[in-house]
Amino acid sequence: MPVEPIEQAGEFGTTRINACGPAGGPPLVLLGGGGATSAVWYARAAALARTHRVHAVDVPRTPGLSVPGGRPLRRPADLMAWLDGLLDGLGADRVALLGHSYGGWIALGYAVHAPDRVDRLALLDPTQCFAGYRAGYLARAVPLLVRPGEAAARRFLAWECRGGPAVAPELVRLTGVGGREFRGVRPVTGPRPDAARLGSAAPPALVLLAGRSRAHDVPEVAAAAGRALPGAQVATLPETGHHALPELRSAELDRRLAEFLTD
Repeated sequence: MPVEPIEQAGEFGTTRINACGPAGGPPLVLLGGGGATSAVWYARAAALARTHRVHAVDVPRTPGLSVPGGRPLRRPADLMAWLDGLLDGLGADRVALLGHSYGGWIALGYAVHAPDRVDRLALLDPTQCFAGYRAGYLARAVPLLVRPGEAAARRFLAWECRGGPAVAPELVRLTGVGGREFRGVRPVTGPRPDAARLGSAAPPALVLLAGRSRAHDVPEVAAAAGRALPGAQVATLPETGHHALPELRSAELDRRLAEFLTD
C-alpha cells in the first residue's frame, strides 16, 4: 500500500503526516499515544484505507518527525489550535478522528472544542478521558522518564502486556529511542475533556477498551464513557493490553472500526 509522507507547516512548526488510501476518500486522522509515533498504526492502516483517506500524524511534543517552530505548543488550547490548523491544511471541513491512549484524550478534547468538525469519534483505550490512571501503572512508568531507553521500554511494556499480545519489537525500540531522544520533553496535558458540554452536538462515538489494560480500571472507564457520551458504542476487547491495542492483529477490531466508520 503506497504511503505518502506529508510535511505540513503551521504556526507551531512542521507536522509530519503519513497518508494513504484513496485521495477522494473521507478523511480520517489517527492520533497515537504519548510515547508512540505514527508507525504504531501499521496494523490498522491498510484496512482503514479501504474506505478512507488516512492521515497518521506524529503529534507535536511526542516522538516522531514533527518539528517544533513558531509559536510554542504548551497548553491544551494550543493543541486544539494545532489540530484546527492541521485540518485546514488538509482541506478538511469535517473528519473522523481515531485516537489511542493520549491520542484519545486529544481527539475527545477536539470534539468538545469543535464538534462541527468531527464527523465520527473512535477512541481506543483512551486515557484521562473518563477515569484516571492506576497508581501502579504510573509507578511502573517512572523508569521510562528517569532513565529512558530500550531496556526500560522493554521492561515496562512486557509488564503492561503480560498475559496478552506483546508490542512488536520494532515499536519497543522506537519507544526506547523516542524516550531517550525526547527526554525532558513532555506531551501537553490538562484536565479531562468535559464531554457533557457536547449534549446533542456529540458526534457518533465508539469507545473500544483493552480488557487487560493496566493503565486504568477498565469497568470504571466503560461505565464513565457510557455516562459521558450517551448513545456511544462502548465495548471491551478482552485479550489485549493497553499498549498493544493499536497494532493488535484482530479481525474483530477491524470489523468494529469499519462498521462504525462507514455506517
